[in-house]
Amino acid sequence: RRARGARRSSRLLIAAISAVPLVGSERRPRFIVLCPSFLLVLLVDCTAALFCPESLRGALLVPLTNPRRTNAADADPNGQRADAADAQSRVPRSTPVSARGTSLRGCLQHVVALSKMAGKSSLVLAAAGAAAAGYGLYMLMRWRKYRVLFSPVFTEHGVPIKKKIYKVRFGKVEGENRGENPMDPPIIKDDDLYWLRDDKRKDHAVIAHLNRENAYFEHKFKPLRGMQAAIYKEFVSHTKETDEEVPYAHGPYVYYARSVKGLSYPIHCRKSRKAGTNEPMGEEQIVLDHNILGKGKSHCDVQQVEMSPDHTLLAFTVDLTGYETYDIIVRDLATGIEKEKVEGCAGQVVWGKTNAEFFYTTMDEEHRPHKVWRHKLGQPQTQDECLLVEDDELFWLDIDKTCSGRFLVMDSGSPTRSEVHLLDIEASGATIQQVQVRSEDHRYSVEHWGDHLYIITNTDGCINSKLMQTPVKAMGKSNWKDVMPYEKTTKLDYLVCFEKHVVINGRSNGLKMCKFMDMTTGKVTDLKLDEECYDTYPKKNREWKTPVFRYGYSSMVTPHSTFEYDMTTGQKKLLKEQTVPDYDRTLYCAERVFAKAKDGTTVPISLVYRKDCRYAKHKQPSPMMLYGYGSYGICIDPSFDSKCISYLDRGMIFAIAHVRGGGEMGRHWYEKEGKYLNKMNTFTDFCDCAEFLINSGYTRACELAISGRSAGGLLMGTVINLRPDLFKCAVAGVPFVDIMVTMSDPSIPLTITEWEEWGNPNEKKYFDYMMSYSPVDNVKRNTYPSLLITAGLNDPRVPYWEPAKWVARLREAQKDNSVPMLLKTDMSSGHFSASDRYKLMEERSIEYAFVAEQLGCTGLMPIVGKDAYII
Repeated sequence: RRARGARRSSRLLIAAISAVPLVGSERRPRFIVLCPSFLLVLLVDCTAALFCPESLRGALLVPLTNPRRTNAADADPNGQRADAADAQSRVPRSTPVSARGTSLRGCLQHVVALSKMAGKSSLVLAAAGAAAAGYGLYMLMRWRKYRVLFSPVFTEHGVPIKKKIYKVRFGKVEGENRGENPMDPPIIKDDDLYWLRDDKRKDHAVIAHLNRENAYFEHKFKPLRGMQAAIYKEFVSHTKETDEEVPYAHGPYVYYARSVKGLSYPIHCRKSRKAGTNEPMGEEQIVLDHNILGKGKSHCDVQQVEMSPDHTLLAFTVDLTGYETYDIIVRDLATGIEKEKVEGCAGQVVWGKTNAEFFYTTMDEEHRPHKVWRHKLGQPQTQDECLLVEDDELFWLDIDKTCSGRFLVMDSGSPTRSEVHLLDIEASGATIQQVQVRSEDHRYSVEHWGDHLYIITNTDGCINSKLMQTPVKAMGKSNWKDVMPYEKTTKLDYLVCFEKHVVINGRSNGLKMCKFMDMTTGKVTDLKLDEECYDTYPKKNREWKTPVFRYGYSSMVTPHSTFEYDMTTGQKKLLKEQTVPDYDRTLYCAERVFAKAKDGTTVPISLVYRKDCRYAKHKQPSPMMLYGYGSYGICIDPSFDSKCISYLDRGMIFAIAHVRGGGEMGRHWYEKEGKYLNKMNTFTDFCDCAEFLINSGYTRACELAISGRSAGGLLMGTVINLRPDLFKCAVAGVPFVDIMVTMSDPSIPLTITEWEEWGNPNEKKYFDYMMSYSPVDNVKRNTYPSLLITAGLNDPRVPYWEPAKWVARLREAQKDNSVPMLLKTDMSSGHFSASDRYKLMEERSIEYAFVAEQLGCTGLMPIVGKDAYII
């Protein structure tokens, strides 16, 4: 009686245990009760067959007895009616695993074999076994991806995260470069999320956490998928998918890139060039099909495409991970055969005088380009000659060739200092020459024309730089002479040289400018541009003996255009304007306004909007996206972005705040007022711009979205800590938010080179100031705006763990748990997001859908047609 009761209890227990998750969502699996007592045995058997090591399978594979034999045994009070031989004959042997394999199919075959030997219950056993095998496979996949079995992957308010205290030291650490004056003793700070850092990107627990964050994002974003798909279609509808660049002349050919509908990457092509003209002729030759290169790869970034001096070889650099480590591939254009491959490079390649050699750079362990190499074709990479080594970890080594083609330029630069070395590649046996030794706060860049070097430099206190020259045979600073008088309101950036002209590119009054110097007469002419706010930039100018300068132009309402400017006659010619389908520029207008910061500084803002939006038509506040960056002296110029049309056609205003820390208003905007111990100006400027736009009636706080990427993500993180009440939602792309921990650790890529940007938190004078604005360290209990954060697993510039830590801190501090705080990590890309143009549009459409839903701009405004409104 006790035995029968125990068996009955065992069946109930097995039935309860068998209430296992078979199918369900990522958040929490659904449950189904399977009562047959043999299911648990089958589950063990099938799981062992599938997943266990060979040495353990024998112990875990459980032979199933025939139900009839089991029933007979149950009827026998003693349970010993059958002798050993009879029992052995009724117990099916487990088919050897090696005969079936360890696949799901093999497991199911094993289950069917067991069920056939089980007599009348074969179909039931097979079905139960299949369910058990499916369950085992599902649970294994769930464990591998999320590192959870029965626990939820996430809750309604986010992803549970473990805490583990790690002692972060700020100051002196033996054996590490902690700067010139590290604190001693060091300051120690607890970081309970430091475990998220994995330099190799292979830690199972870390990857599982990111997968859980992505699952939570998918769960919360699911209601917006319809809108995201619609916005993606809008992006595609405003893209001429099959298009072609304006060809540019280079040697005996004209080169161009074209795109094809449905293909993700450009196709680089050339045609023969008509003698004495820039006109193409003959058959097209495909030089590099980026789509073939990227086929089957989740990421494929081609950084440079360079023709050899005689145009028979192609050298290109490619990164297949997003970590910005490149291989150089040399291809024979006649045969298409790969001739050379140089691995582990920084992404730059410069040909020598002939096809016999090229130059490239490599990086150190901190991902800093620090060596220049000469590679001889036909020799293994191990025999390459190292020409220059930059040992100072504050400096970044860059290479290029002068426009004349005579010199290889090796530029060692930090944010405050520079040092240039030249190699005359046209002279046999030439040696490297230093132009001017580096010195404190001295920056310069070099171009070549005739017998002189032309130098843009900040020497003599010229913060916005001036133009000087020196003989090639006497490069030192003592020989430098002024070419043009210094203008305080004009910043000089770089030169483009031709046989008879030099083009001077820079900025004036917050906008780009371009000057042309006739090297025969010395006359200087300005390029005149008409719109109130715009962007202009040189295009590819590969011909030395030409009077024509080719440049690009766009504004917030004018699509990207290619112009030619005749430097002799002063005439300009439009070669092509980018075709933007379903876009009518007359419906939109752009303007430039100025906000006053709290210290009285005037901060420019560029805006674009539909002429019939609420603000333009009724002077009522409109929903707005305010974009900002404000670091490294980088300018965010008011250029055209076809994706922005989706915001504007929803009645939104798009604005750019040109805050201090960028370079829009000159070098002082960055160097004196937006870095080091003045970095807080960047963040308060942005808040002041937002308040100006609200007070001027452009928008309201409840309809104001903000966005920034990388250092712009730092801006986002700081301003929502300073003024969370000022913004409805924020999008932070690859945000640099854990500034204290990152900038204290020299082993993290690019840390040391950035000390001259932010300061070194290992030194006391910077520690307190940087701590005052570091986003992760200033999260506090508050009602934060809605937030979408993006990250790239392979990002070497802003590692994924910074946004992962930040979102965890914010969720803990958020007062209103109904406000979404989402993290989306691209597991196959790096800092610059997807390389595939369609995937990039898909990712941006996610951001746009998030913002549109938060601001209530889900529908398109009507567009006035000739006879009707089209929505």
